[in-house]
Amino acid sequence: MKKREKGFTLIELMIVVAIIGILAAIAIPRFAQMLEKAREAATKGNIGALKSAASIYYGDWEGTWPTTLAITHSFSNYMDVIPAVKVGAPNDVDTDPSGDETTEGDAVAMLERLTKPTGLGIGWAYDSNTGNVYVNSIATDTKNNSYTTYGYQ
Repeated sequence: MKKREKGFTLIELMIVVAIIGILAAIAIPRFAQMLEKAREAATKGNIGALKSAASIYYGDWEGTWPTTLAITHSFSNYMDVIPAVKVGAPNDVDTDPSGDETTEGDAVAMLERLTKPTGLGIGWAYDSNTGNVYVNSIATDTKNNSYTTYGYQ
């Protein structure tokens, strides 16, 4: 009588590999979407912090908005660093892997009175006449909302 050998057959191993492949094909896109939603939430938090700092400045300086959000002697009392835009739209993301907050994602473009960004810009956009802060891009997020609506939803 022959002893039965223990182990998996080739068919069983192929079925397991196919199941793992199917699960990976489903999970990887969802993980990427979850990462983008996290970047959007971080950007919304950062825009709230910028708006709050500008509002406190406005109150302290008796109705005068900061002329720029750059860290200068007058605005540095309200914000230590300008946080980076984290969303993944073209040209918007702070691509510095070191986490250094001094690259293009934290740049601040100045806007003319009562305007919003009109193209794919870099970093933030700020209107010193109204104190409004925007993501400097007309690209859309995962819910098809324009980044310029962040902080105004």
